[in-house]
Amino acid sequence: MLGREPRARVLVLRAPHDTTRFDAPLRAYRCSRGGVLIFGVNGGNGVVVWLRSPDSIAPGPWPLLQRGDTVSARGAVVAVRFMAGEVAHGAALDSGVVRVSRVGGTGGAVAVLAHGGGLEAVLAQRLAFEATFDAVAVGADTTSCQSRL
Repeated sequence: MLGREPRARVLVLRAPHDTTRFDAPLRAYRCSRGGVLIFGVNGGNGVVVWLRSPDSIAPGPWPLLQRGDTVSARGAVVAVRFMAGEVAHGAALDSGVVRVSRVGGTGGAVAVLAHGGGLEAVLAQRLAFEATFDAVAVGADTTSCQSRL
C-alpha cells in the first residue's frame, strides 16, 4: 500500500437486479471522545465507518450500532450513500458485522471490512452492502466525530 492513497471499495446490492460499485479515497480522524471516523467520498457516492470506543481501536469483530445509540460504549456505525441515475440513495447498516485489523504494527493504521444489510431510505427496501477499507493511517489530531456525521 505504500505509494498509493488508501481506498474504500464498496458493493451495494438492491433487489431484484440493481448493483452499484464504487471506490473512494479514504480519510481517517481520531475522535475527541475516543474512537476513529473513517470515510471515503467519490462524487455523489460515499461510505463512513465510525468506530466508537472509549479506549484503543482493538482488532477483531465490532458490534453494529445505530448513530443515535447513546448507551453502548463500543461499536461501529456504518452508512453508505450512492447515486442511481440522478437520485441519491443511502442506508445505515442495521445487521451484519464489522471486522477491524491493525496494519503495520503500532503505527495507527487500520483496515476495515463491513458487510451486512440496511433499509434504503428512498425506496424503503432492504439492501445488502459490503465495503473494504484499505489500511488508512489515523493521525494524532482529533475532531468531534458527532459533528462530522
